[in-house]
Amino acid sequence: MARVGIGTDLHRLTDGRPLLLGHVRIDHEQGLAGHSDGDVLLHAVIDAIAGAAGLPDIGEMFPDTDQRYKDADSGRLLERTMQVARQHGWDVVNVDVVVHAERPRLSGYKTAIQAEVARLLAIDTERVSIKAKTGEGLDAVGRGEAIGCTAVVGMKRI
Repeated sequence: MARVGIGTDLHRLTDGRPLLLGHVRIDHEQGLAGHSDGDVLLHAVIDAIAGAAGLPDIGEMFPDTDQRYKDADSGRLLERTMQVARQHGWDVVNVDVVVHAERPRLSGYKTAIQAEVARLLAIDTERVSIKAKTGEGLDAVGRGEAIGCTAVVGMKRI
């Protein structure tokens, strides 16, 4: 049996925080606001895995009302989500990600992000696709106020 999950996330850019996407630090003057480290890419992947595996969403698994998750490393949250998915008999077939950001340009980071997402999920890099799109000057992303991400994950029974 195979299943597909989709996840999305959007965070406002803010001063005084590092920018993390896919557990990779990106050189930029602003980072993403959030209760955890604000890594929209990993948050979208977590929700996509949760959807495909029939798990609660990221907000239920790691609520922002719980101080244990304040400034949490989203890489650890992804690893925990994958551990639970595997305990429920699911494993990742592939991950397809689109990051929506006006700036910074991400072309120089995509290979590193791909490798890091694959490492966190314990899968081959060929099973992870990372793409980046701009907002063409439209909406909060296009105005450079936020970064968003959409992720689709295919999973199979193990």
